[in-house]
Amino acid sequence: MALAFSFPMQGLSAEASSSVYQGSGSITQGAATPIEASMFECKNGRSRVAGVGEIKDSDGQVWTVPADTQYLTATKAVDLYEECANITPKNIEQVDLDSVPVVTVDEDGEVVTGYIFADNYFELYVNGKFIALDSVPFTPFNSSVVKFKVSKPYTIAVKLVDWEENLGLGSENNRGKKYHAGDGGFIASFSDGTITNADWQAQAFYTSPIYDLTCLSEENGARLSTDCTTEGTDDGADAYGVHWKTPEAWMNQAFDSASWPQATLYTEDEIGVNNKKSYMNFREKFAGAGASFIWSTNVVLDNEVLLRYTVK
Repeated sequence: MALAFSFPMQGLSAEASSSVYQGSGSITQGAATPIEASMFECKNGRSRVAGVGEIKDSDGQVWTVPADTQYLTATKAVDLYEECANITPKNIEQVDLDSVPVVTVDEDGEVVTGYIFADNYFELYVNGKFIALDSVPFTPFNSSVVKFKVSKPYTIAVKLVDWEENLGLGSENNRGKKYHAGDGGFIASFSDGTITNADWQAQAFYTSPIYDLTCLSEENGARLSTDCTTEGTDDGADAYGVHWKTPEAWMNQAFDSASWPQATLYTEDEIGVNNKKSYMNFREKFAGAGASFIWSTNVVLDNEVLLRYTVK
């Protein structure tokens, strides 16, 4: 059941409100300043504007929203399905998997093929080596295939971003509301039997929109917003964002993520994929392979999430 929508903290500045926030994050309030108007143009359809912004907290620290990514500079994954590029196969048999380039992590390793669906965006690393990123940062929804050569054990690390239309406010114009939080979701399976499940770790690094900072809490390493409203509003310009600094070596195999919580599982219905051809056309490679949708504890409000999993 949705929580009752209210703004008991609205009107307080980020600096004043931080006195009632007891967590480990940094608080910002209001809209960010755009630094990239849009990073993506859909040539064969419509897409939401995938902008990037910057916003300062009360200590003067600058945060990039919705996340600091490599989208404009790094290698993009091969699309399984991407309507903007007119890549619309009806099934996996229509995909030329032999043309997918192999990224070498270990010369003496085996080649692993990965199938990925991310709402909205991912960056994939194996043992700290960058493999590929999502070709579409926001919408329309696409799916991807990657290949890498690696020896076991190896560590998969993924940066996930649920993009925002209202930069710094964690929301988009949707469902009849000017400020409505979107939701995320990530699912993947790999040819060596690796699948996304509750054994993965998932830590949140940017949470928004928050209208009442007292709804936030932290427990056993988890950054919790489960008591915060996810209802849309037409009056969300003063929403708060909560930010945590990303560790520099978070994608490396040796990084200590023992304090990170386990990933939370979500159903296909909760993510809402039954009308998305980029998922349903290849469902046998996702849920059909035993994989589950994962995210942090809040698939709606947590907009930047880092994943880690060691394949043994």
